[in-house]
Amino acid sequence: MRDLTSDTITEAVISTMRDTKDSRLAEIMESLVRHVHAFVRDVELTEEEWARGVDFLTRTGQMCTPTRQEFILLSDVLGVTMLVDALSNRRPAEATQNSVLGPFFRDDRPQPPDAADISGGLPGTPLFFEGRVVDREGAPVAGAAVDVWHSDAEGHYDVDVPGRVDPAMRALFRTEETGHFSFRSIRPSSYPIPGDGPVGEIMGATGRSLMRPAHVHLLIEAPGFQRVTTMLFPSDDPYLDADPVFGVKDSLVASYDTYAADSGPRRGPTDQPYTVLRHTFVLELLPAG
Repeated sequence: MRDLTSDTITEAVISTMRDTKDSRLAEIMESLVRHVHAFVRDVELTEEEWARGVDFLTRTGQMCTPTRQEFILLSDVLGVTMLVDALSNRRPAEATQNSVLGPFFRDDRPQPPDAADISGGLPGTPLFFEGRVVDREGAPVAGAAVDVWHSDAEGHYDVDVPGRVDPAMRALFRTEETGHFSFRSIRPSSYPIPGDGPVGEIMGATGRSLMRPAHVHLLIEAPGFQRVTTMLFPSDDPYLDADPVFGVKDSLVASYDTYAADSGPRRGPTDQPYTVLRHTFVLELLPAG
């Protein structure tokens, strides 16, 4: 353990963890040490750069609060979150694909009846959502729990709307016997991820856009099926190919059909242009055993 060099220090560090009881922890820690040391050697990290990196991570932690998780945002923009998701949620092409949960899910959401208006009275283009949950054979999944949440017309979630206390643009629904559920709200908008912290510095330094494409979040759970955390993106959104958290998948790009007032399938409930979004969600069975 003395007179260690750049060639011998990696094995020395790993040897200190040889008594780790948890085999999975031992595997992860050895791999972490090897990869971090390989990174330092690869870029020949200087002491000044190391100090700047430590400062960056320190400020990232200091930015975290009960309502903001800067480390998760860092994981998102580095593609780590989606990589973990891809490895953890391998599904056949026929099943609805996962995407990132994001930081705005809340447990304290209302549970209104089907077809309820969840906009909370916020202004925006009316959105009529018509969904159906089925299995891979096309059979309806009744009683599935469907959480939905999204931003407003300005790109703000309810937690960021000034003066807003009650939940809005979010709810928990249950599918009917036919697998259907529906609700009314307002059409979401694209929005920037937080750029006022250390992650924003990285984004600016690397010339990356902060803008996320608009989307509706959904989290669907039903007994016997794998949970799905997903989003639906408008096919005409200009930021689809530059999502800073890498959450867009072709199968999750949907047609947000817009109609003039007094036309289309919902001409009665609104006197202004509106959007209809229809989608079928396909659940995959839990693995046997």
